[in-house]
Amino acid sequence: MTRATLRSGALAMKQALKPVLDKRKPPPGAGDWLAGLAMGAAGARRFRLYRPTGVKFGERLPLMVMLHGCGQDAKSFASSTRMNRIAERERFLVLYPEQDRLANPQGCWNWFDTKTGRAYGEAALIMKAIDQVCLLYAADRSRIAVAGLSAGASMAALLVTRHPERFKAVVMHSGIAPGTAHSPLTALGAMNGLREPRPLLALPPALGWPPLMVIHGGVDAVVSASNGQAAAQVWADAAGARAGTPRNVQRGKRYPSTVTDFVRRGSTVATLVEIGALGHAWSGGAANQPFSDGRGPDASRMVWGFAARQFRA
Repeated sequence: MTRATLRSGALAMKQALKPVLDKRKPPPGAGDWLAGLAMGAAGARRFRLYRPTGVKFGERLPLMVMLHGCGQDAKSFASSTRMNRIAERERFLVLYPEQDRLANPQGCWNWFDTKTGRAYGEAALIMKAIDQVCLLYAADRSRIAVAGLSAGASMAALLVTRHPERFKAVVMHSGIAPGTAHSPLTALGAMNGLREPRPLLALPPALGWPPLMVIHGGVDAVVSASNGQAAAQVWADAAGARAGTPRNVQRGKRYPSTVTDFVRRGSTVATLVEIGALGHAWSGGAANQPFSDGRGPDASRMVWGFAARQFRA
């Protein structure tokens, strides 16, 4: 009876500790999974950095900033998107800022709360994390891109509108364009496709807005698909770009997509990828992760391919 009780207690303890131990395990990837903390006037935010193997002293690698959605954290987003595997192969750093549950119980970035300034404070903390990585891990300041899912996508767009000179590319996956909401109530209306974004300022040609890629599911029940179209259009309008002829793309048995480029004087300002059968999930992500649909085209490959083209431009 004593041995049985001890075995039962050990099993119960193992089950209780499993979530804690799992959280400490790094996501898939051969490189380093490094921890950091960004501090500023708006408080502090943890972040994680993936560094591929074999980085040489003095070597400067591109930086991809990945902003998770609601209900996620740095590790779950890395596991879902599998961006670290691409980073290992293509040799770039991946920064995963993490929202604090005290700032938002669901773990959402407060991209919409511009009226109180909380959104801007969080954007400033993300920039602090980027600056730390550039300083401590020799990220190439001239090759930085940002991508996000859902609330992370909306925060990514807000971040770029506040610091356009710092980014070469931005990718919004299932998000809402900046200027569409300014409070929790207006954010709800925006998610349902009931609000239009404010026009972006037309920047001088020497600066301009970084190119935008929008990926959105046609059956997204959380963030209406009209938001994806609106985000691409507001970006194109600011640059005076026009929509080209949509083209249909399908790889293997993955969901088909419709891709539209918005072009000005031969340069692509925005790209809209509409995936009709996709819901509110990272396209082509790990099948065993929440907010992830392995049947969609590989969004992580699209994100890196889009950013890499801007780095070479």
